[in-house]
Amino acid sequence: MGERLIFHIDVNSAFLSWEAAKRVAEGEPDLRLIPSCIGGDPKKRTGIVVAKSIPAKKYGVTTGEAMATAIRKCPNMVCVPPDFKLYTRCSRAFKAICQEYTPVMESFSIDEVFLDMTGMGLIYPDPVATATEIKNRIRDELGFTVNVGVAENKLCAKMASDFEKPDKVHTLFPEEIEKKMWPLPVGDLFTCGKSSAVRLINAGIRTIGDLAHADPNLLKNLLGEKSGVHLYRYANGLDDSPVTDVREEAKGYSAETTVEEDLVSLEQINKLLLAQADVVAARMRADNGRCNCVQISYRTLDWKNRSHQRKLKESTDVTEIIYEAAEKLMAEGWNREPLRLVGLAVTDIDRDGFEQMSFLDTERKDKLKKLDVAIDSIRGKFGNASVQRASTIDTGKQVGRKHKAQMEEKG
Repeated sequence: MGERLIFHIDVNSAFLSWEAAKRVAEGEPDLRLIPSCIGGDPKKRTGIVVAKSIPAKKYGVTTGEAMATAIRKCPNMVCVPPDFKLYTRCSRAFKAICQEYTPVMESFSIDEVFLDMTGMGLIYPDPVATATEIKNRIRDELGFTVNVGVAENKLCAKMASDFEKPDKVHTLFPEEIEKKMWPLPVGDLFTCGKSSAVRLINAGIRTIGDLAHADPNLLKNLLGEKSGVHLYRYANGLDDSPVTDVREEAKGYSAETTVEEDLVSLEQINKLLLAQADVVAARMRADNGRCNCVQISYRTLDWKNRSHQRKLKESTDVTEIIYEAAEKLMAEGWNREPLRLVGLAVTDIDRDGFEQMSFLDTERKDKLKKLDVAIDSIRGKFGNASVQRASTIDTGKQVGRKHKAQMEEKG
């Protein structure tokens, strides 16, 4: 059996690229060529920058910063609200092309996949040519660009795809690690979080090469045994994790968020869970469904995926009830490790039109259902960004255990 061959395919500035491709197809200016971003309401200066164009980056605009701060840096920036239906369509379209090349594809996030190309040499004898073909097909057929990393394992493929962008193919084979990866700042190593990078730099370990040659015992003392061993292996390009072909639930709705900086508090995580509950519940209501089970999932810095789920006492389509279940699951299951991905799913869907009601909280549930109906109606008329729950946009407000859903109309 030959060496493993893994592709990592990553959409360049996904949300902004997808919005830009749609607008270009409609004859409008290309957002990728001007200072622009996907984010909150520029009139009210709420929310954060979710994605930004390269021209916006030149003004110092960064992903995750407050819209008010970004607009002060770049007053003429074009700000566009998120469009999750568009993102879902584009994600499925690019993954469908990728799936044509191998039977084993792992959806790593909404805009990333791993392809296991091991043993495909008779069909695709030139890996770089095949990666370039996939890249060009996505660009030509769908109107947006991707980077493709080609390597012998998932780590190196992921690192390679993050090299020069956009619309590039890069390799990172074992013999290339010293030249291509070791000179990079230690913080650029995949899964090396901000706090870990600071500790390493303070100890004189400034590059990935420094980390690869460091004393493993020193790393264990600095970062803890598990993280120290993990980052030492990664710095040396070692990773044996498989590409896992996990199919989506046939009957369920889910949302997930990958962040650039570690999630280290329940406050941060709960804000994401509330936004995700809002998305999945709205999609489920649009299909006249109600769920009987809520599941949360998260990914730690060592790529370990964990999930917890809870059966509900009765089926529901109410955003707040779904959020409360997810919030409790996270509080009970998370052991305070830094996270890079958080997801929420609702499963075991009923579509029979019958809903069991408890006499104990009928009044509260009725108020929450009316709130959901009002929000769905406004969004149906004026778009997804026309109304949001206050706690998902006000980063200064703590999300409490007894969070009360509120609405804030947007200009």
